[in-house]
Amino acid sequence: MTVQAATNGPSPRFGLGVPTGTEGLMYPVPYADVDEAVHLACEAERLGFDSVWGNDHVSTQQYVRAEYDDPPRFFDPLTYLAFVAARTTRIRLATAILVMGFRNPVTVAKEAATIDHLSGGRFILGLGIGAYREEYEAMWPDRSIDRGSQAAEYIEALQLLFSQRRASFDGEYIRFTDIESYPKPLQDPLPILSGGNSSGARRRAALLANGWLPACLTPGEYRNGLAEIRRTAEANGRTLDGFEPALQLVVAIGDTDEAAAARFRDSQVHAHLTSLGGSTMRGRLQDLTVRNLVGKPDEVAARVEEYVDAGVATFAGLLFAADTVAETLEQMERFTGGVMARFSNGR
Repeated sequence: MTVQAATNGPSPRFGLGVPTGTEGLMYPVPYADVDEAVHLACEAERLGFDSVWGNDHVSTQQYVRAEYDDPPRFFDPLTYLAFVAARTTRIRLATAILVMGFRNPVTVAKEAATIDHLSGGRFILGLGIGAYREEYEAMWPDRSIDRGSQAAEYIEALQLLFSQRRASFDGEYIRFTDIESYPKPLQDPLPILSGGNSSGARRRAALLANGWLPACLTPGEYRNGLAEIRRTAEANGRTLDGFEPALQLVVAIGDTDEAAAARFRDSQVHAHLTSLGGSTMRGRLQDLTVRNLVGKPDEVAARVEEYVDAGVATFAGLLFAADTVAETLEQMERFTGGVMARFSNGR
């Protein structure tokens, strides 16, 4: 099957998921030290990726401790992205996702604005509740919250801090008074994406955020979710101008579809998705290959086209089925030459 570049509308964007908190989860222990993690971001820019996306963990999950003798290296995504800003010139710098319950929104507003200035306006703030409640409970053992309600307050508070001269907020979980947070981000608005597959994530995207970032949905599921977001926004008098419809998927490319599927099934990232069967991936484990970009380059390009038709504009934080940095770089090269090039439209 041969896929021509799309001619209707802008080309899709492609972003790399960088290893800020992936060892033991999406990749084995060890996978990448901090120099290799930065190198992957620089290579992504060289190869023509639009963005890099760092995830967020503060402690090792119990199932990872049981599997590996050595602890994984989890790097702070905001510090990492600030460093990458100095090593790159074009690529957008994003979180996928920053876990809201770990931080104070006043501090995050300052960090986000600083990175946006350091990078010349290249920062994207993907926010969510996180896949592992155990991390939150380890940080706040005496605090019981509804993480979805806290997430909505968090995004609302950030929007005030980014836009008002002096901001105050009095919510159930977040409170601050007369905060003058300057400088404001270079971007107006600074993109805030609501991360997650849940109905709550879609509602936050529709009412408060500047984009939606779920993971491993089929094209049909994505189309339905985006339609729900648009209906909710319209019913509440909101226009989604500048809204970024994004999606995170796994990529496994092989010389045959069977080889690609075997690469995916044998990878650590496949095991990670299976571990999320009780949270992010609840009800979506029946066939992970149809929820990701798995196959020969022609088949993967055709699948990308299906997602674009469903409304995806940004393939954010792509994770490659690989167990080493060298294998990841090889898969990135095959993806850029065999898939991304077909959708470049002069980029």
